[in-house]
Amino acid sequence: MSSASPPRLLDIAIQSVLQDEASAIDALEWLPVDLFRPLFTAAFQGGHRETVKAMVFSWPFTYLRLGVLMEDCESLYDMLKAALDGLEMLLALKDRPKRCKLKQLDLRLNSGTEIWNTWLATQSDGSLTSSEEPAATQPSTQTPKEGRSRSEEKHQLLPPVRVLIDLCFQEEVMDEFLTLLSEIIKQGKALPPLYCRKVEFVGDVPKFSILEDILEMVRLDSVWDVEVRGPWDLHDLNWFGSYLARMVHLHTISFSGIVLDCLGLCMQKGVKKLLAEFSTHFLCLHEVECLILDGVFLHGHLHWLLKCLQTPLKYLTIKDCMLVDSDLTCLSCCPCTSHLQSLDLSGVFCKGIHFGLLADLLERLSATLTNLDLDSCGIKDSEFMALKPALGHCTQLKYLAFSGNPVSSGVLLALMYHTMPRCQFSFLELPVPPRCYVGPEDTLDEGSLEQVMEDLTLTLPPSRPHSISFLSYHSRNGSDAIIIDFKS
Repeated sequence: MSSASPPRLLDIAIQSVLQDEASAIDALEWLPVDLFRPLFTAAFQGGHRETVKAMVFSWPFTYLRLGVLMEDCESLYDMLKAALDGLEMLLALKDRPKRCKLKQLDLRLNSGTEIWNTWLATQSDGSLTSSEEPAATQPSTQTPKEGRSRSEEKHQLLPPVRVLIDLCFQEEVMDEFLTLLSEIIKQGKALPPLYCRKVEFVGDVPKFSILEDILEMVRLDSVWDVEVRGPWDLHDLNWFGSYLARMVHLHTISFSGIVLDCLGLCMQKGVKKLLAEFSTHFLCLHEVECLILDGVFLHGHLHWLLKCLQTPLKYLTIKDCMLVDSDLTCLSCCPCTSHLQSLDLSGVFCKGIHFGLLADLLERLSATLTNLDLDSCGIKDSEFMALKPALGHCTQLKYLAFSGNPVSSGVLLALMYHTMPRCQFSFLELPVPPRCYVGPEDTLDEGSLEQVMEDLTLTLPPSRPHSISFLSYHSRNGSDAIIIDFKS
């Protein structure tokens, strides 16, 4: 006997209606608004193109979120085309259909962040809401101004429809939505501007032939997060720079796999010129809070990327890169790094640099820094002892990670005794000292590890509940780690 729940009467009725699409479309004029969503969901997932098209045209809510339906849709291209065809029909009309209240067509798979949605609602071409209540049930709190024309009042009630989407351009690959966009562009059809929270580039996409045409359809001032995962070089970055400069509300910039230098450019002394040209685009960006540089070949060029940022960063990640003294000097002096809350230098290879420069940076950030990641930086005892006084001054520090560094147990204990009374740690990620490994294959000596963990426990304040544990082959850097987690 099957334990599956029997189909609901509503589901049976919807499937019956969808068997005759013409009747389903005719029924939209009198269909109760409470039935629109379940009918649309069934039509979209069942591949009923004409019904989807007609329902977009007649949508009685201000907000239509398609993203939640796209992931499991077997005929996604056809259903997206049907939805956009319905939108095209709607935009072609001078007057809206009586029932239609549509203001936002949301194609994002994930509709966060709330901050971006709030910003979107404050823009000048009409207050938009992500509410899914019928617009007719939302009483207006505004009274018409004297002398306002009927056309002006209608414009206030029915602002243009917006299409919300996160865009991901991949080398030689276009998803269903980008394929549709390229067809719309080639056919010369019109769509409202695209509002994008995130724009992502994966691979060598500047050679993507229709990329520029698609970007011109985007309201670039709506982009909050841009991510570039190369391989890109300086010429690619400069191609992108003109678009970046128009992303005036950008909060996060992430670059990985970018080559800022190469033998040919060095010989032609073209690196500085191209970097200077690209960095000037940062002068237009006044809201950047987070900069991520992952696997970017810096080696003395960091100041070109930082000096033109207009406001202090909150989060800075420079990982799996090689830095030199001038890069650390830039970090210690640049205005945009003066109030960092989070600094991630994991995997940074600092050959022959003076760690006193890193200590200077930590001193500078002592009042604001809450997260510090120095995993796998090749830091030894003498270098870590040079950082100890500065770490003790970082009184707001809650998260400290430096596993993967060959630091002795004596230095670990000295660090703990120095920082525990001063810092506000909630999570520590410590390296396993080299003496805990024996033999030519560096086999872990569990007895030595237990002794180190017992010694570390003695440095912890008994008044703060905590746990201490061992994590083998730590997933972030492949190194073993000792984890101390303070319970809140």
